[in-house]
Amino acid sequence: MDREAVGTADLGRLHVEVGHHGRSAVLTPSGELDHHTAELLSGPLAEAMDAGVSRLVVDCANLVFCDSTGLNVLLGARLRAEQMGGGVHLAAMQPTVARVFEITGAEAVFTVHDTLDQALQE
Repeated sequence: MDREAVGTADLGRLHVEVGHHGRSAVLTPSGELDHHTAELLSGPLAEAMDAGVSRLVVDCANLVFCDSTGLNVLLGARLRAEQMGGGVHLAAMQPTVARVFEITGAEAVFTVHDTLDQALQE
């Protein structure tokens, strides 16, 4: 995969790497996505869309926790990306994070992929 890191953010419990692969922005959050760290993901998501990228891939392989605030960040990004003609693709969710999406029904509104490679193939 051709990934070029274009930025990072860190607030102790969450680190977000941003790169590009083809026409997709690839965001890789590592750690806990919650009320205290959500802005570290919402900022890079917004920046990617401000730059005209409407296909966002969130690699969740290293995301160990996501609360309702984190879920709302992703839902907001999904709405904006869809208005731009794109979408938010979630890849490689850990069981704990996947459970939040399952319980809330949010998995039905996202394109969810088992692996990052699958998300990048579309």
